[in-house]
Amino acid sequence: MSDPVDVPIADEVIRLGQFLKLANLIDSGSEAKTVIAQGLVRVNDEVETRRGRQLQAGDVVTLAGHKARVAAD
Repeated sequence: MSDPVDVPIADEVIRLGQFLKLANLIDSGSEAKTVIAQGLVRVNDEVETRRGRQLQAGDVVTLAGHKARVAAD
């Protein structure tokens, strides 16, 4: 598996569903709801099923073999 790609965010925190879209891991908000509900998304190597989960700088999100790390802007 590759190293995570840093994805800068404008605020201190971002919701998981928003971050998946920002990081181009998904195409739409409805897709975020589906992949999170199916347990396909991991945050810091733990399955996360809450779309509203607050992420902050340093958190690593994994979906389908792709990793993205929340970075401060």
